[in-house]
Amino acid sequence: MRHLIFLFSDHFEPRSPEALEAWLRQYPQSLGRYGDASGRPPRHTWFYDEDDPAALETLGRLCRQGFGEIELHLHHSFDTAEGLRKRLEERKRGWGEQGALITVDGCRTFGLVHGKWSLDNSRGDAHCGVNNELTILREAGCYADFTFPAWGRMQPRRKRSIYYATDDPARAKSYDDGVPVEAGRAASGDLMIFQGPGRVSGVPRSFARFGNWLPWLMDRLWLTCAVDAHLPPTPSRVDRWVNAGVCVKGREDWVFVKVHSHGARAENTESYFGRFASLLHAHLTSRYNDGASWRLHYATAREAYNIVKAAEAGHSGDPEAYRDFMIKPYQNTR
Repeated sequence: MRHLIFLFSDHFEPRSPEALEAWLRQYPQSLGRYGDASGRPPRHTWFYDEDDPAALETLGRLCRQGFGEIELHLHHSFDTAEGLRKRLEERKRGWGEQGALITVDGCRTFGLVHGKWSLDNSRGDAHCGVNNELTILREAGCYADFTFPAWGRMQPRRKRSIYYATDDPARAKSYDDGVPVEAGRAASGDLMIFQGPGRVSGVPRSFARFGNWLPWLMDRLWLTCAVDAHLPPTPSRVDRWVNAGVCVKGREDWVFVKVHSHGARAENTESYFGRFASLLHAHLTSRYNDGASWRLHYATAREAYNIVKAAEAGHSGDPEAYRDFMIKPYQNTR
């Protein structure tokens, strides 16, 4: 029996109240009829980067219905180590008042997607500015980074992997390589890098002007794990994501598929709530949840991290038991 842990990391950047209301209205209506091996509906992780209490409350309503969790999307530029520490502490404190980034047992923690894929200053000061970012994130309570894969110079040398990166405060892009997470081996480094199955993040939106064939060709050549209007989640793409085999070394029967999106863009609606979303979840629940060869587990970023840590600790069998293995649920999910 193999297990598929499927997670959606959304670089969530709403620009209007209507974009948020669309999620509140359409997600339960469109996707609530699907369920994984335990009957859980598709789970989404909204990596959000604003201080709008109304938006947090709207997303919190979806969290309380069991549709996902909120994590941190970090955009900053020309920053300093001191400035970043202050920003993270303010965000944890402010969001914690609404039950986000604070667990039911009082732990302030978060998963991260870095804006512009520029973790650890990999794209330059205009999109970060902090060379010791991995250390600061760890000290602030970040449990893992979910930014990658990326494109260009931001892409790590290590691909399609879950691994530990060690910070080098003297240089940028310390996450370029690291030690794979392995069953029975102790954690190392400063931060877990949780990658998706692609070799690049996606196809530039500008390529859509060439029609559907060019994004399709680029996806076939390089394997992307973006989900959007010109790269919908078709069954053939799902199968290629699974076959990439992202896993904890020594626990290859637990396969992780992390895809990413920009879910607040209106043009991507079909891939999240429309016919392509239905195609995605119909394929997942039929092909990868037969109870004989595969069991499907929809997971949030936090839950996927917990399952990885359980595999690292030597656990086996059904990963369903380990959704809350180390980091407990957030307060705004209850």
